[in-house]
Amino acid sequence: MKSFIDGFIRAKKDYRIKRYANVMIPLGMEALGRLVIKELENFGLQAMVPTPMSKGINRQYPYDHRFDNALSLTKDFMEHNLQVTEATMEAMKETIALQAGPVYVELFGETPFSPTVKKTCLKLSDEQQQLYREFSARSAQLYYKYAKRDESSFTIIAFPSTEIGERFAEIFADTLKINLLDSGEYARIQQHIIDVLDTAEYVHVRGKAGNDTDIRVQMHKLSDPEHQTLFENCVADVNIPVGEVFTSPVLTGTNGTLHVEDIYLGSLRYFNLKIHFEDGWVKDYSCTNFDDAEEAKRYIHENLLLPHKSLPIGEFAIGTNTTAYMISKKYDIMHLLPILIIEKMGPHFAIGDTCYSHEEDAPHPSLLNGKEMIAVENEKSATRKEDPLNAYMQKHTDITLPYEMLESITAVRSDGSKQDIIRDGRFVVPGTEELNIPLEEM
Repeated sequence: MKSFIDGFIRAKKDYRIKRYANVMIPLGMEALGRLVIKELENFGLQAMVPTPMSKGINRQYPYDHRFDNALSLTKDFMEHNLQVTEATMEAMKETIALQAGPVYVELFGETPFSPTVKKTCLKLSDEQQQLYREFSARSAQLYYKYAKRDESSFTIIAFPSTEIGERFAEIFADTLKINLLDSGEYARIQQHIIDVLDTAEYVHVRGKAGNDTDIRVQMHKLSDPEHQTLFENCVADVNIPVGEVFTSPVLTGTNGTLHVEDIYLGSLRYFNLKIHFEDGWVKDYSCTNFDDAEEAKRYIHENLLLPHKSLPIGEFAIGTNTTAYMISKKYDIMHLLPILIIEKMGPHFAIGDTCYSHEEDAPHPSLLNGKEMIAVENEKSATRKEDPLNAYMQKHTDITLPYEMLESITAVRSDGSKQDIIRDGRFVVPGTEELNIPLEEM
């Protein structure tokens, strides 16, 4: 629970004004849940525990029925739903204000699921898609009216499921190793990377031979480099395990292709996922899950973009957890790992909102040097004051390019000079040599 409390302290928030924390655990880990509840009590927080989470026995069923709201989604239904929600939240506003945020435990290693696409399933009409988009935006706006994100925090951690196989005990032990890596040591190493990235006009990411990734990520401009920074030095507080630096890219000038050969997103598998960006927005996309290219596009649209036709890049990050990468290769479980761990194993791009959604105006001091993180918005979220309903997408999906698919990550300065962060699968910034040790041990 120290990580949960550290999330408050680092962001200069006071957890002592809160009373409750939402403890969300998977089915089968109730014993861990009891330990979490006791630890929360040591910090003066009372746990609120919903029904343990489960993906169910038949995972095809919820996939088939994910758009059953097509039977009821009308303008009148949406308005009535929002009215009831607002009345309920208004009646509970004092309790909501005392919420500290969620403590979330995730499982990974469960039997992979690739859905069967059925033409008989319900779909949202074009009109309903727009209603759903409006409903999502207004629901979020209503939620953040009462649940102040700049006053709360969260923490999330993942453990393997017994479904991961006969080596469960070994994998569990190594997962603990990953989750307990020294945040202070990583913060020191990652700061060397950030110091280079803070000099960049843009960052160029390229895949190795056979991978079509070639993307230029536009950076914000620092007006006061002595007191400002572009990247968050992310360690194991709200987001466990340790190991990434991230920013909110400028959309204009962010162009190129992201290609990931095999990845799970939202529990669904994608083969040869390619996303083409133009000025930071998804312009085109494809995958090879289906022989029919149009069916593949529908699969991506329905599961990654809907109810939007396009999404912006909300985050660019570089994962530094080479220990997690080494362990994933040791057990050949990369395809079973959750985004929470995968995102620490290479560069990743999030489509949707930035990581600072609804708390852009709060302070974001750097962990080591106190510099203010200024890259907290993009051109879309910057419209939040004049057009709050449309400034946010209500989505954030991380897509990682693992080290093995990566040729280089290069910081390119305004004078044309360049400095590599990663080259040929190794970190090359002075001061980051320790990150290569697990890679050499492989």
